Amino acid sequence: MTTAAPTVGARQLRTALRGHASGVAVLTAATPGGPAGVTITSFTSVSAEPALVSFALAESSSTWARVKDCQRFGIQLLGAAQREVAERFAAAGVDRFAPPTRWHTGPHGVPLLDDCAAWLVGTRHRQLALGDHQLIVCAVEHVRIGSPRDSLVHLHGALQAAPGAPPVPESPQSAER
Repeated sequence: MTTAAPTVGARQLRTALRGHASGVAVLTAATPGGPAGVTITSFTSVSAEPALVSFALAESSSTWARVKDCQRFGIQLLGAAQREVAERFAAAGVDRFAPPTRWHTGPHGVPLLDDCAAWLVGTRHRQLALGDHQLIVCAVEHVRIGSPRDSLVHLHGALQAAPGAPPVPESPQSAER
């Protein structure tokens, strides 16, 4: 299959995508230099069977330089009340794990943030260079679900709440259909 050269510039693409809400998460990893982490909006589910998720990081990111050799990652899904956490992990030149950040060491030594809507720990499954980013697919090994809460999303260039009722658990009868 032949693909045409892209005719859309980065600015035009960003403008078009500003109106598409993206969930906000924090990626963490244990590195030889200590814990590393960064706010991401590229997190997505890939497959339920097997349990796979993905995220992308810019190769120019200082966090990418620290986590590129890591095999395990933590992904924290943030609630609307965690805007300050998202901002801290997006900021340059700060110790993201210093107080007031509350975190603990989770499975396989992965640093995990406290009080998130949910966190996942996964192992690098595949990696693909795409443009100026690296796409990492992780096989999910551990999940912890926090209390239901509104999600934090990135929309129109800002972090904001995405209100909504928690999902209704699926009944055994509906799961069999």
